[in-house]
Formats: sequence, C-alpha cells, structure tokens
Amino acid sequence: MLKAAIVLMLLATIASLFSGLFFLVKDDSRSTRVVNALTVRVVLTTITVALIAWGFYSGQLVSHATW
Repeated sequence: MLKAAIVLMLLATIASLFSGLFFLVKDDSRSTRVVNALTVRVVLTTITVALIAWGFYSGQLVSHATW
C-alpha cells in the first residue's frame, strides 16, 4: 500500500511538472498559475520524501543494496 502511494505521488509530481511547463509557455506574464504549479510540485515532493522516510523507519521499505 505504501509503495502504491509513493508511485501515485511521483506521478502527480510529474503531472504538476508538465502543467507548470505548459503554463510557462502558454500564459501571459501576469498569471500566477506557474507559481501555483511550482507550489503544488514542492508540496507533493515533500510528501513523497516523507512517505519514503516513513517507509524506511517503519520497516515497510527495505534497501537491498549490496554496498
């Protein structure tokens, strides 16, 4: 369940990234939609990092790296 939430958050972050790019290219200079898209992207990324940290802390995510 946690992995699915992390993947959904990453997909939402990518969608926000492309919406910000679209607003940057198509909007006039007085629009605040680019700033709103950036704010949403930062919040989504923060939540994603928090979910990953919680997953490692709780033991639901485990690193199988050999190093």
